[in-house]
Amino acid sequence: MSKEEKIIQAAIEVFREKGIEKTKVSDIVKAAGIAQGTFYLYFPSRLSVMPAIAKVMVEKIIAAINDGISTQEPFAKRLEKLVDIVFSLTEEYRDVFALIYAGITQTEHMKEWENIYAPYYEWMNNFLYEAQQEGTIRESLNTTRSSKLIIGLVESAAEQIYLYDDSEEETIRLQKLELLNFLHHALGLRHA
Repeated sequence: MSKEEKIIQAAIEVFREKGIEKTKVSDIVKAAGIAQGTFYLYFPSRLSVMPAIAKVMVEKIIAAINDGISTQEPFAKRLEKLVDIVFSLTEEYRDVFALIYAGITQTEHMKEWENIYAPYYEWMNNFLYEAQQEGTIRESLNTTRSSKLIIGLVESAAEQIYLYDDSEEETIRLQKLELLNFLHHALGLRHA
């Protein structure tokens, strides 16, 4: 693990434990086992590590999607698995996602969000484009713009459950069902 990766992992741990306001750079470097000066070689402040944490989480999402979704399955099944993966990761890392949103909105780093999400948008665009070429979803869909909308919608639906509302199994099941029904209609999904 590189020093930068150690800093990012330590920052995640310390932010989770102490919260954003109470965390100091000295707490992060202590957890990372590095000198304080080393921290500043990579990040100018404690909040400047937030985009790096967000990037790690986006990489986790993409890795989980690539591991969990087979290209051999029908589009509708892959879409369902995508929703399940995002919900599962949001549940597992709810505190990290809450930290990222709180931390990034407190800094000038909000504008980096699009760059951080670029690989995820690209994955979704390819996923939709292939389905469109196969005639599975509507021809008129702008896959580039829709990629951002779908990712935002799926993440927001998961966050409503795990960050703000309720995590009862029946509520989760109904939220996923409504989300998938909405996506099927929006995409003009043609069932085989």
